[in-house]
Amino acid sequence: MSTASPETRKQGDFKLSYEWDEAVLDIGGGISVENDYESRFANLGGRFDFNQKQTTVNWGVSYTNSDTFATIDPDARNFYDPSPYYNSSADFDNAGNIVVKPVVPTVPVGYIESTYAADKNREILRTNSILHGNREDWGSQLGLTQVLGKNSLLSLDLGYTRSTGYLANPYKVVYAHFVNFKPGQEFVLTNLEGPAGVLGYIEVRPDERNLFNWHLGYDQFIEPLNAALHFDYHFAHDDWSINAHTFEADWVQPLGAGWTVTPRIRYYSQSAADFYTRGIFQVFEGVLDRAGEPISGKMLRTFPKYFSSDQRLSGFGTLSGGVTVNKQFAKGISLETGFEYYTHQGSLKLGGGGEQAFADYDYWVANAALKVNLGALNTRGSGNDGHGGHHQHNHSNSPAGVMFDHALPKSGDFMVGYRYMRSEQSGDVMLGSHPASINTVRADGCGGRGCAVTPNFMAMNMHMLDLMVAPTDWLTLMLMPQWADMEMTMTANPNVHFNTIHGDHPTGHAHQTGGVGVLGIYALFKVFDKPHHHLTLSFGGTAPTGDADINLRKTLVTPVDNQRIHYGMQLGSGTWDFKPSLTYMGEVDEFLWGAQATGTVRLEDHNESGFAFGDIFQGSVWGGYHWTNWLATTVRGVYTSQGKVHGAYPASTEIDSNTGLPFVLQHIGPFDFPANYGGQFVDLGLGVNVTIPSGAFQGNTLKFEWLQPVHTDYNGYQLDRDYGLAVSWSYGF
Repeated sequence: MSTASPETRKQGDFKLSYEWDEAVLDIGGGISVENDYESRFANLGGRFDFNQKQTTVNWGVSYTNSDTFATIDPDARNFYDPSPYYNSSADFDNAGNIVVKPVVPTVPVGYIESTYAADKNREILRTNSILHGNREDWGSQLGLTQVLGKNSLLSLDLGYTRSTGYLANPYKVVYAHFVNFKPGQEFVLTNLEGPAGVLGYIEVRPDERNLFNWHLGYDQFIEPLNAALHFDYHFAHDDWSINAHTFEADWVQPLGAGWTVTPRIRYYSQSAADFYTRGIFQVFEGVLDRAGEPISGKMLRTFPKYFSSDQRLSGFGTLSGGVTVNKQFAKGISLETGFEYYTHQGSLKLGGGGEQAFADYDYWVANAALKVNLGALNTRGSGNDGHGGHHQHNHSNSPAGVMFDHALPKSGDFMVGYRYMRSEQSGDVMLGSHPASINTVRADGCGGRGCAVTPNFMAMNMHMLDLMVAPTDWLTLMLMPQWADMEMTMTANPNVHFNTIHGDHPTGHAHQTGGVGVLGIYALFKVFDKPHHHLTLSFGGTAPTGDADINLRKTLVTPVDNQRIHYGMQLGSGTWDFKPSLTYMGEVDEFLWGAQATGTVRLEDHNESGFAFGDIFQGSVWGGYHWTNWLATTVRGVYTSQGKVHGAYPASTEIDSNTGLPFVLQHIGPFDFPANYGGQFVDLGLGVNVTIPSGAFQGNTLKFEWLQPVHTDYNGYQLDRDYGLAVSWSYGF
């Protein structure tokens, strides 16, 4: 009935540790952000060693403050009633104006804040309803670890967490059934399939939870097999009547030559919360009129104070197992891959009595990770001493937004890096290089059909991993996997019906996508490489690993299945793309400069969704200055030209309920039209490059670049550009 997906969660956290001979202090914190949830957390902990470090006491305290701001899905209002959370109502005054009145919600915590508008029939609609709630979590932990012998270890831990505030899930609904019977007769379930007999309500949970955790762990090294066995048991109990048991074990088996295999198994079981229910039955004994209203009688069973149908609060058990394979390539560098299968079943609950089979499910997951221990790398004695040592491994001083700019110095060199790029658009919708009025955009921006919405904000984030290796002195191979996420918010056109079936629905609109992007594969050649001048040629491209066929969820706005999301919010091009580049870099004394030309050529006329993005050409020139052996600043000019989208999505149709005839679904905004993509752009980049010349982080390079739009000349109607940001980290070895 309602969904938070698709969504993307962004989290940043830090941890600072200080170690003495027999004690450690840890301080940490962070923030996690979603489109409907934000959480801020902090923690403090440490350990004390006794008995010649054979006994260790661990301790920790934590605090989390979280806010929920979930949009109540307007398409689901016919199926559930959110009114217990409303904090306002609205009516017309004598002058015909909408007047908003405060209302006290009937739920313990949380409230729905709404905005109002009148439709063409002068009926008041809630155009935007957001459920707000705040929660706090205080946690504490105390543990003891004891060395039992040279091959065994025992650990005991106790934890307590107190949670208060809005602890419910805004997307979980409980069905309420109205049951009526006459005195002296058996129950009669009336209209259980119709709106008069069944209605959903957003769940209501207690505003307090006290959770206790106990843990017992045992580790045993088995000398004949050079292996280790780990066993852990967890027990959790709370005042919601949930008791949970967890048993898990793994076996770490080295195989030689840097290989390690670790199989594992885990079993979990919990009892149900005391307010968990598959449905609420309101039982009335008496006589009803034809409208279903009581004439005489009494309610034998009414709504409970708390109720939830979230299967995670039911009684169930889970069983999972998997294996992890780790390969240690060099000191500090390892590759880890794993596979796990998981099954969730009510019948697996300890003692039986778990939830019925409708809540059962299973899944499997595969993963891979490249791990780089920078501290271990720095102990290799590789000769990275100061500014000159850094340039031995990475002589690139280009701005953060420049890629494919250099090859590695010599055969056998490696480099790992991470890139983050963000761009934002907001403000006016532009036609070419000039702002267009909102009325012009609505009238002409959608092919003359009238735009139902216009964009007011869009943000794109790209996360890229740089993996580089030099098989020869003149050739470097590069692999660049990518993750992308985008979000867009829109303003509705109150004069346009979203479709002919459901009628007017004047409300705001928002979309979000996120996932794996394209995979880049490149070869970089040293064309000319002298101490002060370097010319690098790059050939390569991207494979269509990012989705280009993401659909909008079927809603009142898009009432058909398989309606594609806007072209610019797909995660990839869907085509094989060729991306050549040529880069020159020079430096003398403290001065540096460079130039680059790059291109993107689509190797296919269209992808599986029927379109192809336009080709791209970009040229950059930059200059900079070394202020110290660890700090440089850069200025860059960037020119970009991109063609419009070629082809188009297949047309989507729906049946008009009034005529019974099919009609083509109206696209909802300018971004649904291929002609409104691409253009010519000029940007000014200001950058800072930081290279760590010595110490624990020696050899690491951090770059930052801010890109400010100077000139924009769009194809068609597009949202104005705000800024671009590029951040990169790299380490060569």
